[in-house]
Amino acid sequence: QVQLVESGGDLVQTGGSLRLSCAASGSILRPNTMGWYRQAPGKQRELVASITSGLRADYAESAKGRFTVSRDNFKNTVYLQMHRLNPEDTGVYYCAIDQGFGTSFRRNWGQGTQVTVSS
Repeated sequence: QVQLVESGGDLVQTGGSLRLSCAASGSILRPNTMGWYRQAPGKQRELVASITSGLRADYAESAKGRFTVSRDNFKNTVYLQMHRLNPEDTGVYYCAIDQGFGTSFRRNWGQGTQVTVSS
């Protein structure tokens, strides 16, 4: 079993910054990839940023230049530093961890943390 607990969501004004954290516990294997996903009201969940246990990061186009994903492998914790937030960044941010390959692949989700950017 894997548990993911996110924190850091808040209400901020346009142009503000937030830092999200997600701590994973339980059966954590390496290699793995931890990622941040956003689900805006009425929209599908989409990937914002991800980072492998080897520290390779990938970003959605909307996040490039504004967001930074990082992780602490000793703590099994991933962070998302967000700058220059705008109302389009509003949504529930979910943390996920991907482990295994092929038939052994599994993705676990956190409960989500709300980010609201006011105009």
